[in-house]
Amino acid sequence: MKYPQRIAGYQRLREQPLWKLLASDRAPVLIGLLQGLLLEADRRVPGSILAERLQQQLDALNAEELDVELPRTAQAYIAYWLAQGWLERRLPEGASEEEYELSRQAVQAIRFIAGVEHNASLATESRLAMVMHQLSQLAQQTEADPEARLAALRAERERIDAEIAQAASGKVATLDGKRALERTRDVIRLADDLAEDFRRVRDDFEQLNRRFRERIIDDEGARGDVLDRLFNGVDVIGESDAGRSFQGFWDLLNDPQRSAELDAALDTVLNRGFTRKLDRNERNFLRNFTSTLLERGGQVHEVMQHFARSLRGFVQSRGYLEQRRLNQLLKQAQGQALLLRDEVRPTAATGFVLPLSSARVRSIGQWRLHDPRSHQVETSIFMAEAAEISLDSVGDLVAQSEIDVRTLKDNLFMLLGTRPQLSIAQVLRERPARQGLGSVIGYLSIGTRHGMVVRDQLETVEWTGGDGNVRRARVPLVWFLKERRDELV
Repeated sequence: MKYPQRIAGYQRLREQPLWKLLASDRAPVLIGLLQGLLLEADRRVPGSILAERLQQQLDALNAEELDVELPRTAQAYIAYWLAQGWLERRLPEGASEEEYELSRQAVQAIRFIAGVEHNASLATESRLAMVMHQLSQLAQQTEADPEARLAALRAERERIDAEIAQAASGKVATLDGKRALERTRDVIRLADDLAEDFRRVRDDFEQLNRRFRERIIDDEGARGDVLDRLFNGVDVIGESDAGRSFQGFWDLLNDPQRSAELDAALDTVLNRGFTRKLDRNERNFLRNFTSTLLERGGQVHEVMQHFARSLRGFVQSRGYLEQRRLNQLLKQAQGQALLLRDEVRPTAATGFVLPLSSARVRSIGQWRLHDPRSHQVETSIFMAEAAEISLDSVGDLVAQSEIDVRTLKDNLFMLLGTRPQLSIAQVLRERPARQGLGSVIGYLSIGTRHGMVVRDQLETVEWTGGDGNVRRARVPLVWFLKERRDELV
């Protein structure tokens, strides 16, 4: 590779999250926080728990008065890390809040720094033996000459026979504790790398799903290759190279016999005396290695199945047709813009105004609860001027209401049996107004038809309301006469 190409490649890498994290001015603090929060303990943490844990660490670091300034809040740092590509945010199906985890490049950066700090020797005897064993197996399994293959198998049989005879005589050669510990740690590093490979596999599936959707939308023909396969019921995600490779690994991991052999080997190694020199994290990793692989593999398997179902649903719902139409419109607009680029300046006014739409995004914590005390209604009562009701409107009021006119006429008929004439005030003193103002209006209505109204004269009437309070009103003076008593029947 030529120097300019190599330099250009490194310049592109410098814009990646991995390089940005390593080159950050506060890289020691950032790497330390990310490693402690999302790598050494839980790998996936809900947003509220992550913010709480991070805020506790920030308060503790600020209290230490180190040569490090951490002025932001936990939520601000989480948003910044997410924008830089060091965190990934997902909403699992059925979860009540989002979960955060380290991005694959952030994990690579942290592992690189951790490896530099520990500075493990690469030229160990165990690694050399592992390389020699793998090369020997590769040479044997790719040998096409039958004679050479037979010679290798006979040599292997002689070695095994000699080892059997030595064990039968009571002599067993074992690794010493130092070399056994060295090989164990090499196995842990390889196994840890294997577990982290699931992140890369999941990213590959995400890119594969995005690439298939782009091909469906960009295909100008009526039916493309991906569409034909989907309409024929083919699981394009599962049948891809990445899908078949992962499915083979998943089947091997779920094989009962192989899983039992792996668990037995792990239990045997953990019962050896040299493993006591392993630290707690190393022992926990070996003890939970199978469950870790199954958990992370299960997550990738769910992602793969989800992408396959969503892609199939995307096609069956014909949603891709609308996406394809929008894509064609965008391409047409771009083509028209290219044709006009030599005729219209980019800064030329078009005469078209497009208002920008926006929405203010606020968290629930910024909401302010309604306080009823701040919106109290004025409850004081003001004395109003007396209202006047004309006699012409009394009939309309009676017609629109449910005044018991029959009872009012009975009252007048009974009272006029012993008296020559009565006014409304006198009637109310003898017969209480059971309907309050409605009874007064009822008497006025009866008086306009069966009584004598004295013009320009008023009288004051009073009655007791349902609340026990006495009320008064000035009404036209009306006389009910005994000689007209029979009209009330």
